[in-house]
Amino acid sequence: MKVYFLGTGTSQGIPVIGSNHPVCLSNDPKDKRLRVSVWLHWGEFSYVIDCGPDFRQQMLACGCTRLDGILFTHEHADHTAGLDDIRPYNFRQGDLPIYAHQRVLNNLHQRFGYIFATENRYPGAPSVQEFEIQEQETVIIGDKKAIPINVWHGDLQVFGFRVDDFAYLTDVKTIDDAEIEKLKGVKVLVINALREEPHATHFNLEEALAFVELIKPERTYLTHISHLLGFHQEVEKKLPKNVFLAYDNLEITI
Repeated sequence: MKVYFLGTGTSQGIPVIGSNHPVCLSNDPKDKRLRVSVWLHWGEFSYVIDCGPDFRQQMLACGCTRLDGILFTHEHADHTAGLDDIRPYNFRQGDLPIYAHQRVLNNLHQRFGYIFATENRYPGAPSVQEFEIQEQETVIIGDKKAIPINVWHGDLQVFGFRVDDFAYLTDVKTIDDAEIEKLKGVKVLVINALREEPHATHFNLEEALAFVELIKPERTYLTHISHLLGFHQEVEKKLPKNVFLAYDNLEITI
């Protein structure tokens, strides 16, 4: 399975609009981060986790011509706002499966009512098949199992996912012991690390590294990064062995 990092930035992306912060002014392409998302593909199967406002740009960059579904972690705009741009896949493939907590599906109905309309549908509107993700129930994607990992983004429930020996967690602040058990033995972990300073709803760098030490994967990639974490090249020099900053358009093999 290949994992392509479509975006590795926080909700504002990097550079932040109008910012004169040194990281926002960096010429290093690794310091330019779209909103956070990954593309998983293997054999004939192709899925993305989250569909943010940069989705169209990301799909063009990675060359993804077929999509079998979208798994949503939660309803925040930086993870869902690109849903309208699934239309080219609809025109070629038909309805696109989406997988999410029922709360997230309800939120999408409110924000994208025209997608879910049953009467007087606009002819070019996107079309989806809805699949509810429930805690403790495995999701089948292609010929693999995606295990939902229940985490907390402040007071908001968020799903991470484990597929084989790969786990993807974003917007995490706390995680219960029972959910941590589901991550044991994972070889490649992706986890959010917003900045060095503490944050109310996200792991900072110290918390992310402590979590890595708890899980002990073979490799870890940090994502959902803000400009306040610092320059990519400088931060990566300070990280422990086998912990790396993810960057946009990085592709790894599991």
